[in-house]
Amino acid sequence: QVQLVESGGGLVQPGGSPRLSCTASGSFFSINAMAWYRQAPGKQRELVATITSGGSTTYADSVKGRFTISKDNAKNTVYLQMNSLKPEDTAVYYCNADIISSDWRRKNYWGQGTQVTVSS
Repeated sequence: QVQLVESGGGLVQPGGSPRLSCTASGSFFSINAMAWYRQAPGKQRELVATITSGGSTTYADSVKGRFTISKDNAKNTVYLQMNSLKPEDTAVYYCNADIISSDWRRKNYWGQGTQVTVSS
C-alpha cells in the first residue's frame, strides 16, 4: 500500500555533492521517521542518517559533517545531501520509512535502492 522510490544516484567524482531523494506514496496515515541506509558489496547494511517527524536527526560517524538529511512534509519526501564524497561512500543507498498505515498500524517500508558510485 505504501511505496518508497529513491532517486538521485549515479556515477559521481570524488568530492562531488549529489542529493538523493526518497518519496513515499500510496495510502497511509502519517510518517513517524525516515532514514537512509547504505550497503556496499560484501558489507553489512549500515544506517547512514535518520530524521524524525519532529525534525531530529542522527548521523553515522563516517558521514557526520559531510551529509545532511532533511525532509519536505508536503511532498512526503526525505533528502540526503552528500558533500565531499569519497570512494568509500560507494554503495547502494536505501530509503526506509516508519509509517502509520491507514488502519493505524505501525509498519516499516524499504525503497528499492539507488546506486551511488564514487570514482574518477
